Amino acid sequence: MNSLLDHTPEELRARFADRGIERFRADQVLHWVLVRGVDDFGAMTNLSGDLRSALADDWQVRPLERVAVHAAGDGTRKLVLRTADGALIEAVTIPEERRQTVCVSAQVGCSLDCSFCATGRLGFGRNLEPGEIVDQLLHAREVLAESGLAPAPTNVVFMGMGEPLLNLKNVIGAIRTLTHPSGFGISPRRITVSTAGVASRMAELGAAVPVRLAVSLHATTDAVRDQLVPLNKRFPIAALVEACARYPVARRDRISFEYTLMRDVNDSPEDARRLAQLARKARAKVNLIPLNEHPGTPFRCPEDARVEAFTEAVAACGVTATVRRPRGSDIYAACGQLGTLGDRGRGPSSPGSGR
Repeated sequence: MNSLLDHTPEELRARFADRGIERFRADQVLHWVLVRGVDDFGAMTNLSGDLRSALADDWQVRPLERVAVHAAGDGTRKLVLRTADGALIEAVTIPEERRQTVCVSAQVGCSLDCSFCATGRLGFGRNLEPGEIVDQLLHAREVLAESGLAPAPTNVVFMGMGEPLLNLKNVIGAIRTLTHPSGFGISPRRITVSTAGVASRMAELGAAVPVRLAVSLHATTDAVRDQLVPLNKRFPIAALVEACARYPVARRDRISFEYTLMRDVNDSPEDARRLAQLARKARAKVNLIPLNEHPGTPFRCPEDARVEAFTEAVAACGVTATVRRPRGSDIYAACGQLGTLGDRGRGPSSPGSGR
């Protein structure tokens, strides 16, 4: 059966036309699904009965089933979702004062095996299809509505399970649906794609969709980064920084370096100075993330005073540095923790309505 959300609006119009269905019907169907949240063809009342029956026979609307929702004390929610072939993935809603950010996954598991990340221990399952990425937003919107929270999703970060640039085609397809006026209508500037450093595909992403880029750097020397992020052996820091400098950004914008601080590993004053130097070369700002500890990790979070001193040292070199405090760590929903508990989460939870 064809998956409706695997196609961008333009692609769906073409697929409908190939089947002798008026192209504008694709826009009507997507409006029902993406704007009004209706996933039953029978309820799409501006379509004829015959067309509704034909679509129901040929097309799947929603590819994911909600298994559970875990609520953190700070309002963060972790959604555990099941794919049609039985794999579990996770998405996270992160409430902020004026926006609601959704962190989505791009793959089942992850192949990169970063030594401090729980998701890497799962290994790689497969790439997610565009519709499986888009459906994470639909489930997130439903969870927020059911919880009485506002606003609906305003920002999207590809910082969940998996490496987005190793599933680039499907990630780009999903982004085109999320940004399309017939879809969610989210501005590309409100979408951030995070990569562990697949330098060879960064330019392709920037040429296809004008989204923001975050690079998970985590070390300032190749010797340390080889241990933390094995991908560094393929794309060492110098090559990565060069690719970052070429990434297209708005005139006053910057890419982001994500830097997880680990005690006595990458948190020295020398690391701070080297990080600032790399950030200047890449035209990057820095997000500092004190390690979110999880079962099985050999690393520890630095003391608050050490984090503060590191931040000040980077800023003293003329680079914007912000400490990103953990959100949802009590349910293992923070950076580097996804996949820790699967559908067994910790803290209050509710079963999914299922699809």
